[in-house]
Amino acid sequence: MTDALELDALWDDFHRVVNMTSAELAAWLRVRYADEETEPLPEHPGSPTGQHVLSILQKRRMDLTDDDIRVMRKVVDTVTSQVDLENEPEAEDTALRHRLMTIGHDPLKA
Repeated sequence: MTDALELDALWDDFHRVVNMTSAELAAWLRVRYADEETEPLPEHPGSPTGQHVLSILQKRRMDLTDDDIRVMRKVVDTVTSQVDLENEPEAEDTALRHRLMTIGHDPLKA
């Protein structure tokens, strides 16, 4: 169980690291997975985590489930472990950028 202060901090951290809008993320997932072999459900393109991030972006804090909270923690941990959020982004490894974009973080976006 997550207390209110923990949830507030997680909500803020999640929205700090997920710097793509839901429209940008949805468009990226469609482009990234626009291939017959990698897109089993055309109406829900992308990885399960990417789709979950997209659904969280469309929710209010009070509507979060335990599964949403788990995914939010995973996304915050993944982004903060792989990106220096304090410094200016660089044109870095394209593969890393694309992986991070599937969970809503574009390292080149201000």
